[in-house]
Amino acid sequence: MSHLTADASAEAVHSFLIDLRATGVQERALRVGDRAPNVTLPDALGRPVRLADLWARGPLVVSFYRGSWCPYCTSELRAWQQRLGELDALGATLVAISPQTPDNSLTTAQKNALAFSVLSDSNLEAANGFEVATTLAPELVDLYGVGGANLPVLNGNGHWVLPVPATFVIDTEGVIQFAHVDVDYRERAEPDDVLDAVQRLSEVAYG
Repeated sequence: MSHLTADASAEAVHSFLIDLRATGVQERALRVGDRAPNVTLPDALGRPVRLADLWARGPLVVSFYRGSWCPYCTSELRAWQQRLGELDALGATLVAISPQTPDNSLTTAQKNALAFSVLSDSNLEAANGFEVATTLAPELVDLYGVGGANLPVLNGNGHWVLPVPATFVIDTEGVIQFAHVDVDYRERAEPDDVLDAVQRLSEVAYG
C-alpha cells in the first residue's frame, strides 16, 4: 500500500479488508447492465467534464483510484498511459476519477505524464453514483493520518471516504458493459480484459 501500511500495520489492513467485504460494497456497486450515472466533474484544470458527453463519442473507460498517495493506483495509471494508444485506436475515451481536489489531480497528471483526463470527485458524486464509496474504519483513519495521508484535506471535503478501486466500460447509451470492483486495493482490472470489452463494443458499433 505504501509507507502508510508497513509490516506493523499489515494486520490492521487485513482486518479492514475483511470488514469492508462484509459491508457488501463490492456487491452493491454498479454492474454490467446498469445505467451509469451522468455526473459532471472538474478535470485537473477545473474544467467541467460531463460523462454523458464522453460516452456519446464512443466507449468510455472509467477508472476509480484512491489518490496519488497510493502506489497501486499510480502504477495502474501509468499502465493505462502505456495502453492509451490502443484505446484511442478503438475510438474509446479513458478517464480516471479520485476524490482528490483538482490541484492534487493536476499534480498526479503531471508527475505521471498522463495524457488522459484525471477528474476530481471531491463531493463524492461519482463514487456514490457508481456505489463504490466507502468510509474508512477508525483504525484506518489513525493509520493513514500517521502516514501523512490526511484525506479530508487532500480531498477537500472533510471526509475519510474513498472509492473502492473499480473500472467500468460504458457504451454509447450509458450502459455498463464491463465492471471490475474489488475491495482489495491490490487487485485491479487487467488492461487486456478492459480492452477486450472495448473491442467488442467497437465491433458492434462499426461491424
